[in-house]
Amino acid sequence: MTLGVDTNVLVRFLVRDDEAQFERARKLIKREVGAGRGIFVSQLVLLETEWVLRSRYSLSKNQIVAAISGLLDAADVQFEDEPTIEESLFNWKDTTADFADCLIGARNRRLGCRATATFDTKASKLPGFVAA
Repeated sequence: MTLGVDTNVLVRFLVRDDEAQFERARKLIKREVGAGRGIFVSQLVLLETEWVLRSRYSLSKNQIVAAISGLLDAADVQFEDEPTIEESLFNWKDTTADFADCLIGARNRRLGCRATATFDTKASKLPGFVAA
């Protein structure tokens, strides 16, 4: 059974801004992987991680996409509904809409919604969105 990680563990592992916490996160992940369990990243943690990387660490969209893509490529990291994450990243690369909107739209589509209604002008231009 995998171990879920919180945003603070994932962020410390990705940005390595606090060496002690980075090392604790690294050892935790290494221990889980070594035991054949891996780690789990929920959509809520991923969403919060994107927000922290953008707002607190001022990472660019390309840097964030690269970080998330790297995690997606790691065999020992499991995501909640990985196809939704992949679709979200694909849509986010070429839009001015927020990652959260891309994730919401992709998740709604996978859950069978015909569209996602929004007041957000940028989001309304995403596939599967309609202006409310």
